[in-house]
Amino acid sequence: MITFASPGQWLGIAALAASLCMGNAASADSFTLRIASGHPKGPAPYVTAMSDYFVKEVERRVAAETGHEVKFIESYGGALAGVAETLELVQSGVIDVGGYCVCFEPAKLFLHNFPYYEPFGPASSADAIKAARMVYDEIPWLSEVMETDYKQKLLGLGAWDNYHLGTKAEWNTVKDLEGVKIGGAGPNLPWLEYAGAIPVQSTLPEGYMAMKIGVYDGWLMTPAGYNGFKFYEPSPYYTLIGFGAMPVVALTMNVDKLNSLPEDVRGIIVEVGRSWEDQNGAMMDQSQAKGLAALKENGAIIKELPAETRKAWAESLSAFPAKEAKEAEGRGMPGNAVMKAYIKAAETLGHTWPVQYQID
Repeated sequence: MITFASPGQWLGIAALAASLCMGNAASADSFTLRIASGHPKGPAPYVTAMSDYFVKEVERRVAAETGHEVKFIESYGGALAGVAETLELVQSGVIDVGGYCVCFEPAKLFLHNFPYYEPFGPASSADAIKAARMVYDEIPWLSEVMETDYKQKLLGLGAWDNYHLGTKAEWNTVKDLEGVKIGGAGPNLPWLEYAGAIPVQSTLPEGYMAMKIGVYDGWLMTPAGYNGFKFYEPSPYYTLIGFGAMPVVALTMNVDKLNSLPEDVRGIIVEVGRSWEDQNGAMMDQSQAKGLAALKENGAIIKELPAETRKAWAESLSAFPAKEAKEAEGRGMPGNAVMKAYIKAAETLGHTWPVQYQID
């Protein structure tokens, strides 16, 4: 005998079916995230790591481990966010994830530039990032201020590789650099004081043309960046000084956007951000070696600064870290603690500083 459901039972069955459909839809939500950087993919290896590792790994893991889907809209090379705009655009939610050098935020992220204030640090990007991570873990203020003041979570730290100096003209003594205009990213410009060079605030995307037309005659830059942006064409002389790798790249995400995602998706994004840190260090060290080799192949004239000149240069900057630490303290930031922690962290990883910086 066939039994038909009553109208009330049909309503119950319909409600159950609807709830099941809604449950399936909720477990299969698709999320679109906008990720951007002012630097281009390719010439800037940390951006390459953002695209080739962070984006792909988040998309892969979310699809494999959850019932959701994440898709990124990628925008690099300043198409959506300039190098000095990324922090603000993540803060406002115009972009969801951003990668940028904190060197372009000298006021808002003054103390986050601490590796620049202690030059001649670790030459390896991987070691520099590990040392910086030790500092961030020891002094949570560095991460917390990004959330409280700028509404973004620090997902991972990146770095530039070891800094050297490229110039239009050959130079053999530090005196030869007197009066020569040199471009840089801001926090590293004081390194030039010892040489008597004229520092010029600039950005990587504008460096090539600026040197071509004589706005300045050299650049403080890493092998990967110097080669990637073809600075060897207007300024072929590249002197290996070894100011150190600079772990001053931040990968961040808008806090509100992150918190709006399901818990399992949030967890994956945070985990991949931290593993991006390791990827970035390894990639930058490989990039440094490849960059030097490519510079030679592309006709750059490479030489190494004599050890005694390098030591004298470091000694001339011996008061620089304490000066910047004091400036940070005056701004209500834990300058002394951060600067001391980075010196100690680098030494823990086996680095020997050419000069003993004294922090009050």
